[in-house]
Amino acid sequence: MNITAELVKSLRDKTGAGMMECKRALEAALGDIENAVDHLRKSGILKAEKKAARATKEGKCAASIKDGKASMVEILCETDFVSKTDKFQDFVKDIADKALSIEADGCVSEKLNELERENLVGMIAIIGENMQIRRAARWIVTGKAASYMHGSGRIGVLVEVDGIDDETVLNDLCMHVAAFNPVYICPDCIPADKIQHERDIAAAQLVGKPANMIDKIVEGKINKWYSEVCLVKQPWIRDDKTSFSKMYPKAKVKRFLRWEVGEEI
Repeated sequence: MNITAELVKSLRDKTGAGMMECKRALEAALGDIENAVDHLRKSGILKAEKKAARATKEGKCAASIKDGKASMVEILCETDFVSKTDKFQDFVKDIADKALSIEADGCVSEKLNELERENLVGMIAIIGENMQIRRAARWIVTGKAASYMHGSGRIGVLVEVDGIDDETVLNDLCMHVAAFNPVYICPDCIPADKIQHERDIAAAQLVGKPANMIDKIVEGKINKWYSEVCLVKQPWIRDDKTSFSKMYPKAKVKRFLRWEVGEEI
């Protein structure tokens, strides 16, 4: 069968594979586009296995929020060049959308990898780099969810809040999480042993101080520590003289995620 340039271009536009790979796939599929796509994916399985040992340090985060559900995923690739392509970014967004359908609340990384293994292998074959779905979360939202992607997805943030519907405030909250990287939501969220550990360290720094001053100084140090690690106590992104809890006392941050591509987990 005569494989025309138009047919090769059509397959290339559909898959992003190289010209010669497309031509060979079309020849093997006798000119049938869909069979040629399958041929590329099947041959790509071997390519994907060879690429699986290669380091993946670049990538993107993406979030999806719809109908009382929210998700966020982190997908890695090998190079910054690939991470910036429309095809990779569309793939990441598509996976975030698909994560919404998983019946779970919390981490869904393992389940999503099972469901999307074939799709991932196909993308590895088309793009030509090793890729992995590194993290995925899916929430059942009872409050209001919002997301923010900093640096085109280099940092991904997902929050759930009660008591606020204002989209601008929710966006500011997401930006705050991205910028200030809180560890906890509030002091009540911190394990008691962690607080005691910080108290012990603060007290050890006060050897020689009058006993009647130590408790007050320690309390001051702990409050300062709260303002560094607690989201609602940190200096607010829009006004560092106040905090989220003071600006919006009726709001309750239920949970948040802040993922940075390639960070240690």
